[in-house]
Amino acid sequence: MANKIKILFLCTGNSCRSQMAEGWAKYLHPASLEPFSAGIETHGLNPLAIKVMAEVGIDISSQKSKLTTELTGINFDYIVAVCDQAAKSCPLFPGPGKIVRKIFPDPPKMAAAETTEKEKLECYRKVRDEIKDFVKGFPDNLLTP
Repeated sequence: MANKIKILFLCTGNSCRSQMAEGWAKYLHPASLEPFSAGIETHGLNPLAIKVMAEVGIDISSQKSKLTTELTGINFDYIVAVCDQAAKSCPLFPGPGKIVRKIFPDPPKMAAAETTEKEKLECYRKVRDEIKDFVKGFPDNLLTP
């Protein structure tokens, strides 16, 4: 497929959910999607997100936490807000990009109540797997409200 679908996964800090979504999109749809991720802020890559993605054979450690302003000039087909704050603060991008809101729980907030690393990782795994299920259905599930 010569013209890949350009998709931006948008989150507040571009450290966890949007990074996992970008990783899944690259892994599950390499021929049809050109995925990006960015945030309203940058918080750096979350080490536990890197760890749980590595568990399923996806290395996101070389991805970079970046601001939406670093992606100006890209005409996205879809902008997927994966958290409440990003959905509320979604910046405008030029072009016909359709905004899709698919909110996932925040793994760091979920893990904050846990005491062991094993329990914390379970929170991240749960969200990782929810994101996988969503991304697996692309592009069809992007077209439905």
